[in-house]
Amino acid sequence: MTASTPLLPSSPLRHQANAWLTTSLFQRSILTLIVINAVILGLETSPSVMQAAGPWILLLDKGILAVFVVELALRMYVHRLAFWRDPWSLFDFAVVAIALVPASGPFAVLRALRVLRVLRMLTIVPSMRRVVGALLSAIPGLSSIALVLLLVFYVFAVIATHLFGALFPDWFGHMGRSLYTLFQVMTLESWSMGIARPVMEKAPWAWAFFVVFILFATFTMLNLFIAIIVNAMQTFQESENQIALKSEAKAGQTLEEELHAEVKTLRTELAEIKALLLSQRPMNPL
Repeated sequence: MTASTPLLPSSPLRHQANAWLTTSLFQRSILTLIVINAVILGLETSPSVMQAAGPWILLLDKGILAVFVVELALRMYVHRLAFWRDPWSLFDFAVVAIALVPASGPFAVLRALRVLRVLRMLTIVPSMRRVVGALLSAIPGLSSIALVLLLVFYVFAVIATHLFGALFPDWFGHMGRSLYTLFQVMTLESWSMGIARPVMEKAPWAWAFFVVFILFATFTMLNLFIAIIVNAMQTFQESENQIALKSEAKAGQTLEEELHAEVKTLRTELAEIKALLLSQRPMNPL
């Protein structure tokens, strides 16, 4: 993620800082600190651990946060305005900035959001970044499926409220309860023994309603969600492969052009040397 921001260093110092930020050693070091920070945030939830080594854990957490702040400051210095145009860099900035807000008073809830620093791993590991990119590219297709699923839920919730609301008011008394009950049925969590069979004891034909709903909501719509995500992953991977192939072809073409230019230069130099030798050759007497 850090290497994805476009960079046009205009000074030797910025160029040197960029070279240092993009080294594999620096990237691995930041990744290691993110993992250590994740462990620290987990240890802070244990009262016994905090009682035994609380000050040291908090000190280490602040030290790692200071390293993240310095890293972001260097990236902002190197990339300048390009830093704010890169969504991955903005994500890093937001995650670190949340940790700098005082976690007291009205901002006490932000203390729990410090764990978002762990998500910086998505910006460091290229494979994770590709997965996130594929998921984001799948959002338009997922939104269409979500609207269809919402329509299915609405229709079946209205039907369930009319059919079972009087018999089971706790489950189908109004639209809100019907929607929540149908969501539980869609997840297949205790839908048969917990909901369907009790309803069927008073309305034996109710099995048809639940079976049809599960066929539409669970086996069809959710599988469409999975299909769109898989298709987005494949499309994203294919686009990256095409970009890599184009880069390799462009590099090969550039190398070929350079070789042709060198051969042409060598031929010109040989012609000049040949002409020089011919001009210095003594004339044969008549």
